[in-house]
Amino acid sequence: MKAVHFGAGNIGRGFIGALLFQSNYETTFVDVNTELIDELNKKESYRVELAGTEDYMEVTNVSGLNSLNDEEKVIEAITEAEVITTAVGPNVLPMIAPLLAKGLGEKKSTGLVIACENMVGGTEILKNHVFENLDEEQKEWVSNRISFPNAAVDRIVPNQNQKDPLTVMVEPYYEWVVETSSVTSELPDIKGITYVEDLTPYIERKLFTVNTGHAVAAYLGKYNGHHTIKEALEDAKIKNKIQAALGESGGVLIEKYGFNTEEHQEYIDTIISRFENPDLSDEVTRVGRGPIRKLGPKDRLVRPALEYIRLKNEEPVHLAEVIAAALDYRNEDDAEAVELGDMIRKKGKVGAFCEIAEINEDHPLVKAVEKHIN
Repeated sequence: MKAVHFGAGNIGRGFIGALLFQSNYETTFVDVNTELIDELNKKESYRVELAGTEDYMEVTNVSGLNSLNDEEKVIEAITEAEVITTAVGPNVLPMIAPLLAKGLGEKKSTGLVIACENMVGGTEILKNHVFENLDEEQKEWVSNRISFPNAAVDRIVPNQNQKDPLTVMVEPYYEWVVETSSVTSELPDIKGITYVEDLTPYIERKLFTVNTGHAVAAYLGKYNGHHTIKEALEDAKIKNKIQAALGESGGVLIEKYGFNTEEHQEYIDTIISRFENPDLSDEVTRVGRGPIRKLGPKDRLVRPALEYIRLKNEEPVHLAEVIAAALDYRNEDDAEAVELGDMIRKKGKVGAFCEIAEINEDHPLVKAVEKHIN
């Protein structure tokens, strides 16, 4: 069995690539990083270490292609693959779409494309970009033979400090959930995938818990002078505020999807314990990077806060405090943080927040956030 994976970075190798290997796939990684591609082709293997343990695995049966220099070979690999996955980041999906479209347009067999990105509806978005690069005949062919199921993925991959550029450390915990409602071909037997009919509850559970919790630790940690997530979690006040914020976002999930209250609290506790793993500690600036995107109306802070107001008919106290801290986030090495600072200087914090979150100044969430703005 053959797979093509776009993105040879740490998540691609340490998460998706590792599970494809465990499922007996021969995986071709596609990337623009010449060093990684050359190393993959030289060694044809790499090591995945599990944080907090002595366990590791050797991933074999892998190779690499440079999407800039090996276009014809990438197209050929796509035509031969049963499964095509991505872990490139939301902003890169439009960039890989033209090449993916060429490969799918020449593919003679059925297949599955799964975007394993930290976003809602990633595969559907990728599909739209792919279809922009197909003619009408190709669109019909691809629609009839290629499935594009959305997915939710969750695995913490910290900053690496490895001598071998291919070695990657990941946390033992992972979750890969794939929605089956749009799949017309046979579902591949990939170790670690949970197939569900409706992905929405799982996407929002992950977004409103893992991503929200990480954002709370990062923005409150940075605001209070901490440099790492570990330091932030060692601050009892911040840890309590993470629990409180996830209590608000959890209340939304329980109300919307009927999650069991006790089981969801166990899920929250598991997530926080993952953040506390010393081998997974990350810099608050890396976790908090991209504040404009993370303050967007559909992302990890504003979306659960808006849903909380809608469902509970009251202001979220703790989510509002984190949003205010995110507005104070500054990092000269982060282009979005610099842009956020410029927006605030021109429009003030409230004006900038309203524009980013796409809400009016008289919205209850704005009033809630204003209470925490200095």
